[in-house]
Amino acid sequence: MRMTRAEARERNRRALLDAAFQVVSRDGYRARLDEIAERAGLTTGAIYSLFGSKNGLVVALVADYLRPYYEEIEQAVPAGLDLLEAVDAFARYYRRSCDAPDARSGLSLQITLLDMALHDPDLGAQLATSIRSQESHLIALFTGRSHNGSVVTSHQAQRLTTALRALFVGLSQGVPLGLAPGADEQYFADAARALASGMSLIDHDADAS
Repeated sequence: MRMTRAEARERNRRALLDAAFQVVSRDGYRARLDEIAERAGLTTGAIYSLFGSKNGLVVALVADYLRPYYEEIEQAVPAGLDLLEAVDAFARYYRRSCDAPDARSGLSLQITLLDMALHDPDLGAQLATSIRSQESHLIALFTGRSHNGSVVTSHQAQRLTTALRALFVGLSQGVPLGLAPGADEQYFADAARALASGMSLIDHDADAS
């Protein structure tokens, strides 16, 4: 059956994203568009047509990589849990992801993207915007949950999400490097609960107004 133009475009997009994951994870900011295109069986013109630029391709790559991850988190943290229970479930999911078959390639991509962002501030700003848009899923996941007799606001959930991301990124980098001995699911959950319990969830913006 003949492929429609939309189907062909999506197939080419998928091929370029898969090729970009391999090349960018290995070469970082030195990644060459001609090699990415060759691996995908396409031309560099297809990259510009679909993504606009090399930076556009990298930003799309990050969004593509993170999207299923955030969707899985929503499945791992069911409704009806209070805030600390939700944080516990999120922490355990995050720790399990450290043992996934693609965990090392994901860590390599994460470190490579940081290096690329440092070399190219414009790309860094685009990546930050893309990642923040994905993190809106997490903010929504924690918003409205009960905690200490009150309900978590979206601003409070945003502050918590920022802190949890810093905690988990650091721990997940330490696990494969041997810098987090004994950091099993329970450790991740205990650390996350302690952070959520101990940090001030006061809505500072509301206090200042």
